[in-house]
Amino acid sequence: MSTEPLLYAILTFTIAMICGLLPVYSKVKQDADRLKMFTAIASGIIIASAMLVVIPEGYALAVADEHAEETELIAGTALILLDVEKGTLNASQGIESIEELIAHDDHAEEDEEDEHAHDEHDHDEHGHDEESHSKGLAGEIEHVIEEVEEGEITADAGIDEIEELVSAHGAEEHADHSSELLIGAALIGGFILMLVLEGSGVGHAVHEEHHDHNEDHGHDHVHHGSGWMLVFGLTLHAATDGIAVGAALATGSISLTAAVVFAVVIHKGPAAFSLGVFSMHERQDRKETIRDVLIFSLATPIMIVLAFFALSGLETSVIGLAMLFSAGTFLYVATVDTLPDIHNPETGKKSMLYVVLGVVLMLLLLLGANMLDIGHAH
Repeated sequence: MSTEPLLYAILTFTIAMICGLLPVYSKVKQDADRLKMFTAIASGIIIASAMLVVIPEGYALAVADEHAEETELIAGTALILLDVEKGTLNASQGIESIEELIAHDDHAEEDEEDEHAHDEHDHDEHGHDEESHSKGLAGEIEHVIEEVEEGEITADAGIDEIEELVSAHGAEEHADHSSELLIGAALIGGFILMLVLEGSGVGHAVHEEHHDHNEDHGHDHVHHGSGWMLVFGLTLHAATDGIAVGAALATGSISLTAAVVFAVVIHKGPAAFSLGVFSMHERQDRKETIRDVLIFSLATPIMIVLAFFALSGLETSVIGLAMLFSAGTFLYVATVDTLPDIHNPETGKKSMLYVVLGVVLMLLLLLGANMLDIGHAH
């Protein structure tokens, strides 16, 4: 069993508990301006994480699996057909080259499966090899090659048939926009979920609740509603953070996981702190506040473990969609956290600078990771 999910679960739980309990056992809650600064910087970091890391990686994973091998086969076969058309190869040589290309792809696929399955599937190798020749474009091309080898059709006719097959499959790929629509739906789904919950009173935004009672900032944020509803809203977002971390872990990418965890941890501090302040004000009971913070703190680590083990056995496209869904929640929460202050003439410029600072910090972190060549190591 991998220990990484447990380590990240412990890290996020510890950060949330420490920050959430700070206002319970200290006077740091009186410094509202500093909390606003941390919240804005954290928002910049999480926005940059979503746009620079989670969305690009999620998109790449979402489109990388089912058509990738066929796309490579189409490209390789098209080059050989072009050589035949130009006269660099004759029809028979073209048929042989295409046959070698398919055989090479089959061996590469076999090696990849052996790497993941080790020796437990050795007895199925030949059966799988035969099965791989019976599906998709490769199977159709192989059928044409067999006809040429058996003398049923000439090599020239075989080349013409293969060219028609490649053209037909290429047109199908260009005409299929369903995956792009699904990718967009996953991204906007996370955003809309948080929007609907916020509009329904299951909000997450308690970052200003602690100081609205003491200061008038020119806009009305004092709408507490049910304390449990706000705790639930924050906890739900914390769970989506866990999905993002679990999905990143499932990809096996060190750089991706580090970037997502960094963004989640940095954002979780102000969120947990604000929950502690809000709960202290609403509950007027230290034990109930500790309970609220504990519920919030457990959400992300539990979801990290669940998401990792749930997604690890699934297609990479599903992992990518899960990451895009989380990115949608990132974008919503990060922007909503800072929009009130940015729209306020008194605090707008300062909040904007803090958000930009957060973006720059995340960008520098990513550049540093690239310079250190921290990639998709497992």
